[in-house]
Amino acid sequence: MAKDVDLSSKEWTDIVFEGKNKEFGAYQLRSTSDRRHNKAVLFTIIGLIVVLVGGYFWGMYSDYKRAEYEAQLQAQLEQQLAALAEEPVEEDQPEENQAIEEPEPEQATPEEILNTIKDTQIAVVADTEVKEDITSKDEVQESTAAAGATTFDKGTDDLNVVREHKDEIIVEEKKPEPKKDEIFTAVEQMPQFPGGDAELYKWISSHIKYPTMAAENNIQGRVTVRFVVKEDGSIGRVEVLRGKDPDLDKEAQRVVKTLPKFIPGKMNGRAVQVWYTLPINFKLQQ
Repeated sequence: MAKDVDLSSKEWTDIVFEGKNKEFGAYQLRSTSDRRHNKAVLFTIIGLIVVLVGGYFWGMYSDYKRAEYEAQLQAQLEQQLAALAEEPVEEDQPEENQAIEEPEPEQATPEEILNTIKDTQIAVVADTEVKEDITSKDEVQESTAAAGATTFDKGTDDLNVVREHKDEIIVEEKKPEPKKDEIFTAVEQMPQFPGGDAELYKWISSHIKYPTMAAENNIQGRVTVRFVVKEDGSIGRVEVLRGKDPDLDKEAQRVVKTLPKFIPGKMNGRAVQVWYTLPINFKLQQ
């Protein structure tokens, strides 16, 4: 019989409170306990459903807002890089590696070295008319004309009789060959991105990503990097010359390492390694 008794039933409650006050107090609490328990369970289930569904939709909303925010940052960065591409890039070139243009030697004008010999008339005279002109040793030494010397006239101005003594020969100094592993900062032909600087900044703006932490903290500024363009045009070592923030510096280095091949720089007609300096501007629109 004990198994058939429901302690929460109204019949059992009436038996327990038989002959007692049933208007308030324990009787009322026991008689309405089932209703309260059902309401508590229902509210608990509803609360759990609201929390789970609300968390799911909140996560979706957060992802949507984050994607929208990153898209705005990307658009702002592309505008800044496009504006920067229009500005001329000034590169400091040290004097030690600058190509020195040597002035060409002036070509000497041909000089008139041979004069025409003045024609003289030779007359045949009798032996009696010939006087022997004997000079002393002292007279010979005092004479300004050397023995065997020939007297020339000033010659003629006719260029047809002018002969060149020798041809002018100009010897060009041979420039030293660059060392194999040497990295130049300035060469005769600097490396160039295919399409020029405008295409370079356009490529960077389409591949760079503004770091989220830097954007949330409103960190912006210019990061100046330099990198080696190898003989085959590929990118070598990358360095930060002037940084702004660790996240911005890392992003600038990352995008530079992924650059496609350049047209390599040349020295004396030979492809060489050259340092290339590139400023990248990170800026947020307020």
